[in-house]
Amino acid sequence: MYPPILRPMTGLFLVMLVISVQTQSTSMPQNFFQQTLTSTSRNVHLDTWQITSGDLNLNTSSAWSVRKHTLHGGKQEGVDVIVVNNGRLSFTVVPTRGMNVLKAELGNVRLGWESPVKEVVHPQFINLQSRGGLGWLEGFNEWMVRCGLEWAGHPGKDKFINNTGDEAEMDLTLHGKIGNTPASEVEVVIDRAPAPRIRIRGRVDERMFYGPKLELWTEISTEPGAETFRIEDAVANYGAYDQEFQIIYHANYAAPLLEGGSRFVAAAKEVRPFNAHAAKSLATFNEYVAPTKGFVEQVYGILPFADDKNRTTVMLKNAAGDKAVSMGYSIEQLPYFTLWKNTTAMEEGYVTGLEPGTGFPANRSIERQAGRVPKLNPGETRRFAIDFGIHTGKQNVEQMAARISKLQAGRQTQLNPQPLKAE
Repeated sequence: MYPPILRPMTGLFLVMLVISVQTQSTSMPQNFFQQTLTSTSRNVHLDTWQITSGDLNLNTSSAWSVRKHTLHGGKQEGVDVIVVNNGRLSFTVVPTRGMNVLKAELGNVRLGWESPVKEVVHPQFINLQSRGGLGWLEGFNEWMVRCGLEWAGHPGKDKFINNTGDEAEMDLTLHGKIGNTPASEVEVVIDRAPAPRIRIRGRVDERMFYGPKLELWTEISTEPGAETFRIEDAVANYGAYDQEFQIIYHANYAAPLLEGGSRFVAAAKEVRPFNAHAAKSLATFNEYVAPTKGFVEQVYGILPFADDKNRTTVMLKNAAGDKAVSMGYSIEQLPYFTLWKNTTAMEEGYVTGLEPGTGFPANRSIERQAGRVPKLNPGETRRFAIDFGIHTGKQNVEQMAARISKLQAGRQTQLNPQPLKAE
């Protein structure tokens, strides 16, 4: 089962992230090269593998490569890494960690950050229950990591129905399990026609007896020489009953996009702090300071305005206004947006998170009470799409800011001081 093949998107320095959820997949192109890297069903695992543009007789203007290797030493022992370089843009996928994207680079603009976690930590070395359910942070250093799937928010207690049909209590850990689950199937597919395209595919399962039967298929792809790449996800409920699910796309940024004077730009209908601490800085929720020792994270939940097609765009721009990243998506698909500000000392992890999702990252019990925990019927799927764009030069950044201002259309942003966690 694979996600549909979407057409390439063009534009200057555009990085595209498309997340789709579906029940049926379209057939693969017939004219393609395919290599399995990992398969639990076939008992296959390749420690190292590579292919370059010189290995296939394709008419491409740029030299490209795909290299898979296994990391060794410390807590990264046994971690699989796939590095795709299309000749202009490169990105690194970590199948061992839920097919997360470690980083992406285009010229002198990097999507990623400098986490205090320096190794790509194997999930076997992570105890999600440690520090009161904050163990997820022991491996947190990716540009894009999924939070979910059974739950996606803060740790704490929640109710569920156990195997005897009785209500019971469970401990939820931070941001769920999917980001620390190794992929069961991983393959490289390279389309020969109608246009060459490099695809990295993987399947990650979140299944248990008397529990969820959720399956994530993901594909990260790009064209040789393109300034774009794409991520497509397919999430399915293979259980016989309705299943709650949550997903938040935790995209994290530091230099060169985050610095003192950087700004978050959005057409915001409403902004609410997560707690009383964040409420104190509500008036400056969209402004960033330089690395500040002692800074305590601030988190804000945002409901955005959208156009007549229910699409919105947000942006993070640097202080000079000559570098930016934008995210465009449908608020029907991802109605909630979380802004995480963690402008602490560099040694502690100077970073901000731009995070569209099916809900906010409060504990699932709070999200359920607020009506922000969707369900998948047996066999049901949903489709999501996010476009990431990298913009260089003041003129390009200003053009994107003007598009966002048009979405705001002179309407006021409601700064609601009532903390979300009080719901």
